[in-house]
Amino acid sequence: MAKKTGIQQRYKLGELLIRAGVLTEEQLQKALRVQQAEGGRLGEALVKLGLVTEADLMVAIGKQMGIPYASLASGLLTPSRDQALDRLVPADFARQHVLLPISRNLDSMTVALADPLDLITMDNLSKMTRCRVNPIVATQSDLLQAIDQFYGLDGKSDKQLTAAINHSYASALDTLSPTDAETEEEVLSLDQLKAEAEEAPVVRLVDLIIRQAIKERASDIHVEPQRDRIMLRYRIDGVLHEITPPAKHSHLAIVSRVKILAKLDIAEKRLPQDGSFMMAMEGRQIDFRVSTIPSLYGERLVIRILDKSNILLDLSQLGFDSAQLTEFRRAIRMPYGLILVTGPTGSGKTTTLYGALNEIRAPEKNILTIEDPVEYRLEGVSQVQVKPHIGLTFATGLRAFLRQDPDIILVGEVRDLETAEICVRSALTGHLVLSSVHTNDAPGAVTRLIDIGVAPFLLSSTVSLVMAQRLLRKLCPTCKEPYEPSPELRRKLGRSDQELLLYRPKGCDHCGQTGYRGRTAIFEAMTMSTELRDIIARGAATHTLRDAAIKEGLVTLWEAGVAKVLDGATSLEELMSVVLLEKE
Repeated sequence: MAKKTGIQQRYKLGELLIRAGVLTEEQLQKALRVQQAEGGRLGEALVKLGLVTEADLMVAIGKQMGIPYASLASGLLTPSRDQALDRLVPADFARQHVLLPISRNLDSMTVALADPLDLITMDNLSKMTRCRVNPIVATQSDLLQAIDQFYGLDGKSDKQLTAAINHSYASALDTLSPTDAETEEEVLSLDQLKAEAEEAPVVRLVDLIIRQAIKERASDIHVEPQRDRIMLRYRIDGVLHEITPPAKHSHLAIVSRVKILAKLDIAEKRLPQDGSFMMAMEGRQIDFRVSTIPSLYGERLVIRILDKSNILLDLSQLGFDSAQLTEFRRAIRMPYGLILVTGPTGSGKTTTLYGALNEIRAPEKNILTIEDPVEYRLEGVSQVQVKPHIGLTFATGLRAFLRQDPDIILVGEVRDLETAEICVRSALTGHLVLSSVHTNDAPGAVTRLIDIGVAPFLLSSTVSLVMAQRLLRKLCPTCKEPYEPSPELRRKLGRSDQELLLYRPKGCDHCGQTGYRGRTAIFEAMTMSTELRDIIARGAATHTLRDAAIKEGLVTLWEAGVAKVLDGATSLEELMSVVLLEKE
């Protein structure tokens, strides 16, 4: 028998729970199916289904990671009162991250956490306290109660807690010392940059900026240096909103801190850089993509927030009408062919493609994707990240894919003739290929591929469906107000002879006074018919193809948007800001 090492033997979480007798194999398989469908962690699925208790789960996680488990009943969640732990770890930080300092010995501190996989929080805590963190695990409910008892926060309302976080944000700003001159930023040494970026106030400030963005449902954080200030903006529902910014002198420290998290070169400020990092928040893992570029007044920073819990992978929830959904599902279930999704940047193309893969993936299908970047991980799908600097382009990746016996291939974007030709030939040789193109409408995608050099007869033989899409902000259900449109507006909607009741934005606390909350998609799905294939083979102009598609029943983007307006899902103003009014 193999001799055990000093390190505790590790088992998978599900196996540990089965060995402990709190879970059966059938229950585990049920939870795994839910996890595969909805994403997230296995433990979340188990608790959600009521198959295990929170305590059972934390005991198993502790065993899996070799970390002690503590509970209120055991008395192990009682912090030492004579070590000033409440000053070392502020109450708002402890409550926000659901953690509790238990004891401190020289430069080592024992901390109870509900999420021991949140390495970013543990790193921030270590930087803040200048201590090595020794984690123990506890349930979230026990921790919240213990935090209340230790910090004396019993009975605090949500508004009071929010005020505490805002006060912490302001305190972090106050503790950042301004430099004597703008030029001092340019001469800081690498050691000084690292030291400043790892100071506790900077760590807390960056953490608060990120967590506030997640709370506000932002998709991007923009940090833009101006002549005498920083502009901080969150993109929410596709629109940028300016947020109260930190002081100008904190800019370099903020950028350096984010660069450290994303493993970028903090000394390089002359060239653009891209990176990524992950963090856990409230039991879910969130990915971040970081981009920096040099600007006149310093580096401009954009952080893309990729929250798996917010991505809709259910096609029926994306905004399709019933006929479009039927056509799209029929196309993605075909054994071969080329499906193109088109639209401008930020129109939701990637979400639609992921939704398609999520619906058709199965153990008997070999699915490969090549993307730039890989935004979300899909279980059971082999995903490849484009790396042009080492020669891994869309075209080279696709050529390699064809030697991997694929059934379904997803190409993030068709950008050049070589990639387009491989996609077309892959579809001709019995593969289902999904990809995206940047054009304004569905017929324009075909013309675009012909323009870059793809033979029209090849497209007419392979393309099975082209779909254009846009995203529209949804009216806030709490405050949207009805109104009767004028004759002019009824004419724009093509309903001159009808009495209509439309809705417009008003603004309330629920939607941040914008009048909108969330987004929905509208689609223009062009399914290939014999006549349309003949038109494509002849290389006819876009308008000819479009007119023929409309005669065959194509629902245009404008018509799809009008249907959303009439249903009260969005406003006419929002539709007209996204889609051009069709010719009368």
